Amino acid sequence: MKNKNTNKSVKKQRKVKITTIIFLVIDLIAFGCFFLFYGPYENFRNLIITTALDTKTHQYIAYTFWSEDTINKVIQRNAYIPIDETINLDDIKIDPSPKESYDNPYDEIILTRDPGNEDYKYIPVKVGKYDAHLVAIYDPTKVELIHSKSFKTGTGQEQIASMCKRFGGVVCINGGQFVDYGLGSDIPMGYLIKDGRIIWSDNNKKSNLIGFTNDGKLLLTYASGAEAINNGMKDALEFGPFLIVNGKKLDFVDQSAGGYSRAARVAIGQRRDGIVLFLVTEGTHANGPNLKEVIDTLSLYGAYNAANLDGGTSAQLTVNGKLMNHPKNIYGQTVTGGRRVVSGFGLVLDK
Repeated sequence: MKNKNTNKSVKKQRKVKITTIIFLVIDLIAFGCFFLFYGPYENFRNLIITTALDTKTHQYIAYTFWSEDTINKVIQRNAYIPIDETINLDDIKIDPSPKESYDNPYDEIILTRDPGNEDYKYIPVKVGKYDAHLVAIYDPTKVELIHSKSFKTGTGQEQIASMCKRFGGVVCINGGQFVDYGLGSDIPMGYLIKDGRIIWSDNNKKSNLIGFTNDGKLLLTYASGAEAINNGMKDALEFGPFLIVNGKKLDFVDQSAGGYSRAARVAIGQRRDGIVLFLVTEGTHANGPNLKEVIDTLSLYGAYNAANLDGGTSAQLTVNGKLMNHPKNIYGQTVTGGRRVVSGFGLVLDK
């Protein structure tokens, strides 16, 4: 009888011990979460809030843990000040010919051609601490809008490699945004202009349009599609912000923040000699360079005008059919072949 009671007592003690350990673990997890969310780790808080807001479908996460006032403060800290200047295309003198002297080492890297390749040069670079891919395109008149095979059909999206091949492109990047409820869609947002004609628009309002004129100049303009075409726009898509205009850099409310959130980035720029720069960085939807780091890198390589394109999971650069970067989704998982998107820019040699 005594052994029975002893066994029961031991089992009871084990049960109490296990229960205590479980509650202790739960308490530690809860304390850890509380400490991360409300403790001194401001960068962690900012990362969670900006990521949740960027992903659209997960905005509830930010509003569940923080007040609207806190969220607005984070947004304001990461805000940028738009460049209040009209682009002057007369400053762009297209002359990408090889030079005998260079302004600096970065200029030399751009202007020194790869043997046997007069069309473009691929340059691995760093943007902040992140690996990135820069391509210099020597003939800007060969850069044009590429887009998915159809819009609003349910099956129109394409990976950039496929899109690039269909257009006869050699080097291509993704560009504009599209309606996204978590899985994406083939419905572009804003304008798409191709060969001087609006091929997609969901409104008639003015917006940030990024594209090229007939003579190969990168035109960054706040206008309606019709106004942009009247001003010489040949191909364009809608996105932003503009990063550099007439050599003037985008400014930020908080220089240490350097632009709204961190992510894999995509940008397009043009030097004063007309050479076009495609820049795609590594990263994820929530981890990568900020806008200031992108601007600083483009400036080093001579960008006189530049604009931000759709990044995050959508970031893609292909060269001769090969995907050069490593796109990742919001969970950090590799997206094989790149996400399906709706638009971009490409170096198209054969028409």
